[in-house]
Amino acid sequence: MANKFLTSTNGTQQKSNGRAYEGQPVTETLTNGFFTVDHKWNVKYWNKAAEKLLGVAAIDIIGKNIWEKFAGVIPLEFYAVYQKAFLQDIPVHFEEYWGEMGSWFDVITYHCDDTLSVSFKSSNHPHSEYPDNPAQRLKILTELYRFVTEITNDCLWEWNLLTHEIFWIDGGHKRIFGYQVENALIPQNFWESCIHPDDMVRIMTRLNKILEEGSSTVWEDEYRFKKANGRYSYVHDRGHIIYDDDKRASRMIGATQDITEKVLLEDQLIEERNTKQREITEAVLSAQENERADIGKSLYDNLNQILAATKMYIHLAKASREKRDMYLDKSTDSIMDVMSEITRISKTLVIPGLVLGLTDRIRNLVSDINLIDPITINFNHWGFDERLLNQKLQMNIFRIIQEQLNNILRHAKASHATINLSRFGNKLILLIADNGQGCEISKENKGVGIINIMSRASLYNGTVDIVSSPGKGYDMRVVIPYLTAIVEGIVEKKV
Repeated sequence: MANKFLTSTNGTQQKSNGRAYEGQPVTETLTNGFFTVDHKWNVKYWNKAAEKLLGVAAIDIIGKNIWEKFAGVIPLEFYAVYQKAFLQDIPVHFEEYWGEMGSWFDVITYHCDDTLSVSFKSSNHPHSEYPDNPAQRLKILTELYRFVTEITNDCLWEWNLLTHEIFWIDGGHKRIFGYQVENALIPQNFWESCIHPDDMVRIMTRLNKILEEGSSTVWEDEYRFKKANGRYSYVHDRGHIIYDDDKRASRMIGATQDITEKVLLEDQLIEERNTKQREITEAVLSAQENERADIGKSLYDNLNQILAATKMYIHLAKASREKRDMYLDKSTDSIMDVMSEITRISKTLVIPGLVLGLTDRIRNLVSDINLIDPITINFNHWGFDERLLNQKLQMNIFRIIQEQLNNILRHAKASHATINLSRFGNKLILLIADNGQGCEISKENKGVGIINIMSRASLYNGTVDIVSSPGKGYDMRVVIPYLTAIVEGIVEKKV
């Protein structure tokens, strides 16, 4: 694709107000030669370092066949490797001795878009223009790394935005992505070929816009990057943009960080949250269906039979004058039973009026159960002011207690249960325990009732812990942050 930000600049572009980087390009300290040729071996590009290393000016070789220019000079081994590189899509690295030049050459080749790019360096060629003074080189690199370490330090690079060249520094791309490249130039189009096709337009459009505007000192983005083995990694790229005296974005220095593990973990957490939410939704719906089924069963098994008996007594009263009063009395008793059953069902569905506080509601619930079921339930509370708890939280606490007591009555076969509601420090703690038959937690912890309780607690960032084993009773501990309960209560009161 076209890279207009590399071939032209906006004359109205403003120089960044960010801190200016005064150091030399890293390519000037490492002196890599770089050239490109087409499939006919005609030279398309020849940089200044190549001029110095090979002794040939760019004007004398661009547009000419490289093998004809160096006929009888370049070793045959070079030709064999270059020819092979044209058939591959990944970098090829080799070292050869060039007798005519009296040097060993470290070479990396790239094939991309029917063009072969070559980055090379000589191990013992004198470079008078490039300082060999260790202190000077250290100063240059220190200035560079001072900016890079503000970003990341995984795969370092320097990008010449005017010559389309990217210098991969210090082997990071070799270690992380498997490319046999270390301190070498690569063409920009090779980097583009590594971007996932679905990310290409987004990445290049945004980068182009940033460089054209010229108002930012930082480019940052995330995308999928192809490794040498053909697989894709998720990466985070961040670069510091450097502007020259003509207010052009001339260079970037930065780093590429592999964030695949982080992205996959986030995807896993999202999926787990979605799964949990589905479980909660299913639990709530299932609880509603069970509740409706229980109401239907009560209506059919209890109220329907009682009303049928009442109807029979009324018919008998009409038919028998002698026993009329007795049958009418029985009808009256049956109607009273119906009213009691309706009251019991309504108490299950509707929390008592808001005139009562949470603790009074719990006492009434416990009292009703103690009257009709063969179980003793004790309720204790201390250490908190229920007036600070909002009505929604009070309702959820009541429903949790109601749900667990129903579980105890149905399954525990317990003779005694205890409810403790208290505050310890910044925690509101609800403990419901019974002396029943207990259960295996691994088998029972995913029941509809328990999931429903957990979903109610999670609304207030609460937790639910259960301790039980066969024959050892059942202890449920619900912990809700007290500050959350108070703050929500105050907000609700103000509204």
